Amino acid sequence: MQIEIWSDVKCPWCFVGKRRFEKALETFPHRDQVEVTWKSYQLDPDLPDHYDGTEQQYLAERKGIEPEQVQQMWEQLSAQATGEGLNFDFHSVVVGNSFSAHRFLHLAKSLGKADAAKEAILSAHFEQGKDTSDVDFLVKLGAGLGISEEDVRDTMSTGRFADDVRHDIREARTLGISGVPFFVIDRKYGISGAQPAELFREALDKAWQEANPLVVVGHSQDGETCGPNGC
Repeated sequence: MQIEIWSDVKCPWCFVGKRRFEKALETFPHRDQVEVTWKSYQLDPDLPDHYDGTEQQYLAERKGIEPEQVQQMWEQLSAQATGEGLNFDFHSVVVGNSFSAHRFLHLAKSLGKADAAKEAILSAHFEQGKDTSDVDFLVKLGAGLGISEEDVRDTMSTGRFADDVRHDIREARTLGISGVPFFVIDRKYGISGAQPAELFREALDKAWQEANPLVVVGHSQDGETCGPNGC
């Protein structure tokens, strides 16, 4: 079973959705036959690499959200995150363009470290107040994942993996994806948003059953279904 997940590393609901999907996958009996592929998406591709302001200022300036509304949003989202074992700190979030972080994730993917890198970069941004657009920080993050400094700096100083990020974003548009997180199962089922774990599990079960229908072995002459050991 193939599951593709489009998300932005600077989208809080993408972190919550990741946790809820993981909970569903943990209880799925065929999880060892599930391949998860992380896909890039940018909610604000025009944002500078380093925004000179706080998250609250960014939301007010670029999204037109009043400070009181921002605080209410943060409180509600933090409660949701806490319920999934996450500890969001919106006051420490460093605002910046996510393109470099997505290229870093594609580097990690090429080295078989996609899941660990995704978890590390989301936690760094939302829980630790780190600048995930900063090359030096990405070097440190990579070191903790076993990715060499040379690989990270070479990726960041060139256009390496830039086309991969853009391809993911174009693919999302082709599929009609306009928001994240977005989960695609076997290119047949799409799940939008950080849905409850129960919904993810239902979708996994349904997709599996459709891909692996019950095979009936033999029939009795009177029409009763028979198995290999009798009717």
